[in-house]
Parts: sequence; structure tokens; C-alpha cells
Amino acid sequence: MQRTEPLPDARRGGDQPVTDPRPGVRAAAPAPRADERRARLEADAARAEETVDPRADASVAGPATTGNPVSAEVPDWSRERRRPGEWSPAKSLIASVRAYQRHAGRRGLLALCARRLAVLRHRWWSVVSGADVPLGSRLGGGLVLPHPNGVVFHPGATIGPNCMIFQQVTLGALHGGLPTLGGHVDVGAGAKILGGVRIGDHARIGANAVVLCDVPDGATAVGVPAVVIGRPVSATTPPAPQT
Repeated sequence: MQRTEPLPDARRGGDQPVTDPRPGVRAAAPAPRADERRARLEADAARAEETVDPRADASVAGPATTGNPVSAEVPDWSRERRRPGEWSPAKSLIASVRAYQRHAGRRGLLALCARRLAVLRHRWWSVVSGADVPLGSRLGGGLVLPHPNGVVFHPGATIGPNCMIFQQVTLGALHGGLPTLGGHVDVGAGAKILGGVRIGDHARIGANAVVLCDVPDGATAVGVPAVVIGRPVSATTPPAPQT
């Protein structure tokens, strides 16, 4: 004998499964009512509005996370900080330069000993890293040298804050001029920046490029000799993500 299921009762306003007259076929589940679907959609929309991304709120994120994610003016000293037990010849080399410059203008026996110790540290880490970064270099805070091998800086060259410089990069003199790098400049491996040129903030120098001319803020320079390609980005527009 076939089992029958009760029909929906419109007076109670409930949905009941409908009997299928064919034997062996289970009754289909009732479809949700329109008002229930509408209520779920409204609840989902309310939860989405309550979820706030702090990066999208300038009052929460502050100026550091609006626009360019890395500042071209404020040094991020955490980029140079060495973790306990970390083997990083580049960070150790930069730290020796910082230590020497910190005690260069001081007098007294303690300052003299600190400078001598900084010189010894600098010589050791220069040999280990294979980089030529003079003690008198003009280095902005937050400098990163991922692979310091073959890096050569002229002591008169100026490097802005939060720059990243890869291996085999040379900052040298040409016709009596010296290069100046702005803030948050990324220099690819093997690039040569020569003469009295200025590299703008948030600019990028391609690998093996030979830069003999100024590079605007946010622009990219590639080639030998280097030419500026792409559209310079403004200070309020974040640069394109690097691959």
C-alpha cells in the first residue's frame, strides 16, 4: 500500500511535502518561500555592510597605507633590522656603516673605540658580502640589499629612504656629476646609474639598464642607454604590483 503525505495547509501558512503518485519516488523537498529568500538576502547584505576593511578607511589606516604602500619620505627602519640569529651580510654591512656615522662626530675615548670597532666590522662584512659601500655613503633609512654581491656606491651618491638595490648595481660619477635616488626606488640587477642624474620617487630601474638621464617620479627606465617607458604614476596612485 502506497504511503501518502499530507498536502500543504494554506491556512497554517506552512509548506509540506507533496505526495508523488508514482510508487518508489520520494517526494521533492519544498522550495523556499519568496519571503524567506528575501530575508536571507537582507541578512547577508547587512553582514557585508558591517564588515569593514581597515585598509579602505583612511581614518583607521592612516597615511602610511593610503596611496603608495611604501613611503618615499619616512624611512622604515624595520627593513634594516636583523632578526636574532639571522644570517644577513647585507644588513650587517649597512649596520656597520650606521654605527660608524653615528659616532663619527663624537669625541672621547668611547667614541674612538666605537669608530674603530665599526671600521673592523665594515671591512669584515664588505669582504663577506662582496659589496663596496663606503663608510661615508649617503644612505637613506630602510635600504634593502637583497643580494649585495657586486654592489658599488660612490661615496658622494645620494640614496633616498626605503630603496631596494639588487646585485651588481653601480652608482658612479660621470663628467663630475653624481646620481641622486629619490625615495622608494627599486634598482634591478646589473643596472648602472652614472652622472648627475636624479631618479624620482617610486621609480624603477630595469635590470642591466644604463641610466644617463633623469627618471620622473613613478616611471620605469630600461635599456642601454636607458629610456623612460610607461606612464609616471602620481603620488596618490599606488604603483603597479611587481611580479
